[in-house]
Amino acid sequence: MVTLRSGSGSGRSSSSKRSNGIPSRGFLPWPIKGAIGMEYRDRVIKCAECGSEFVFSSGEQFFYAEKGFKNEPKRCRTCKAKRSDGAPTSGARSPRTITQTVCSQCGKETTVPFKLTQGRPVYCRDCFQQRRATGA
Repeated sequence: MVTLRSGSGSGRSSSSKRSNGIPSRGFLPWPIKGAIGMEYRDRVIKCAECGSEFVFSSGEQFFYAEKGFKNEPKRCRTCKAKRSDGAPTSGARSPRTITQTVCSQCGKETTVPFKLTQGRPVYCRDCFQQRRATGA
């Protein structure tokens, strides 16, 4: 457990805990930005994904506190790397579906960038633009 003194108060430490397991004041399980007497120690944490134990170093804790991160890491480096490699980025898209079909107006063969729906007409580029211009 990391021991910290809060920034205000009489300077005395109290190790009493509330009924929910959170320390009332004095001893804090996680360093708080701006606290006086911060002390970081390596901590062993169990990975939420694979269950192996990994070290949350004092340097990493300092970095987390400096950046204002509230939560400690939940996954070991291996699981974190697997997760980031396999997961698509937020801007990634699935490949576009290209379908070959026949224009409903002129009968010319064309390709469209979507999957066809039954009962709906499909137009080639020329016919589509012509219909758009006339407002039909």
